[in-house]
Amino acid sequence: MNLLKYTCCLSVFAISTAFVGCKQSASSEETSTSTETVKLATAPSFNADTAYNYIAKQVKFGPRIPNSAAHVKCGDWMVSELKKLGCEVIEQKFKPVTYDGKVLNARNIIGTYNPQATKRIILASHWDTRPFSDDDSTAKDKPFDSANDGPSGVAVIFEILRTIQNSAQKPNIGIDVVLFDVEDWGPPNSYTKEVTIPNGGWLMGSEYWSRNLHKPNYSAYFGILFDMVGAKGATFTKDNASMQYAPAVMNSVWSIASQLGYSQYFLNQDFGNITDDHVPVNVNAKIPMIDICDLRPTTGNTFGDYHHTQKDNMSIIDKGTLKAVGQTVLQVLYEESKVQ
Repeated sequence: MNLLKYTCCLSVFAISTAFVGCKQSASSEETSTSTETVKLATAPSFNADTAYNYIAKQVKFGPRIPNSAAHVKCGDWMVSELKKLGCEVIEQKFKPVTYDGKVLNARNIIGTYNPQATKRIILASHWDTRPFSDDDSTAKDKPFDSANDGPSGVAVIFEILRTIQNSAQKPNIGIDVVLFDVEDWGPPNSYTKEVTIPNGGWLMGSEYWSRNLHKPNYSAYFGILFDMVGAKGATFTKDNASMQYAPAVMNSVWSIASQLGYSQYFLNQDFGNITDDHVPVNVNAKIPMIDICDLRPTTGNTFGDYHHTQKDNMSIIDKGTLKAVGQTVLQVLYEESKVQ
């Protein structure tokens, strides 16, 4: 991700009622997190150790840069893993053209869990690696491991599915996993030419999926995007796009995080004029989707000093952060199962 990308593009409820009305615009009562404490559904425990291992597995392939062998091998592994986790899998292949004219071999990977369920929730992440670490003053042109930026979101989703698969009590909803490709091939900071392709050259996988849905007339109740959800010191704020398009969903997720004791991660703060993969989903597919993204309003570095640098490797991954995100969203799914 790139700060320029985020700046140049562009209800609260009692938990026991689930996300009723989440597709409606926010009212004045929907702009802050509920402080009401409601008994939560019993959800299984999210295993941060397994999520950590899912990140390490992706990193071991090497940087997952489109048109590379590592990208192909990791994509194949993700398809296989989704099938093991009980999903029907669709590979959506496409050939986007980058800001500088490169043609990429890309694929969005979609996994469908409990396909018979009519109430469906999307869990999404991007899985590609940026081709250069252009925020690193000493290694601008070099690839990097990208352990947090992409793999952490995939890992949390996989561990949520694994936990549900191994649980005696499963949520009575459908889950659609959408792993977007080519999110992170926007122009480097030094690029000065005009970029005329959509989203400034970023978000190519979500832009394609949102205009070419994997099933005719597909829709979902809401979606959650995971982006950089595993780093030490991570904080998740309420970005402007999420609050514009899906305020009820965002406020409700943050409320559940608070009840679970994760307020130090999920800050009750509006911050971040970002355009991430959730924006094409909201704008083009008309599906309300929020973004759980590491944004740091107090550090002076919006995305953390690891962002698009050689520092984004396994050494910055924190199991406490993975637990907070994974357990919160797992709880969200079980809360949704209470109301059909």
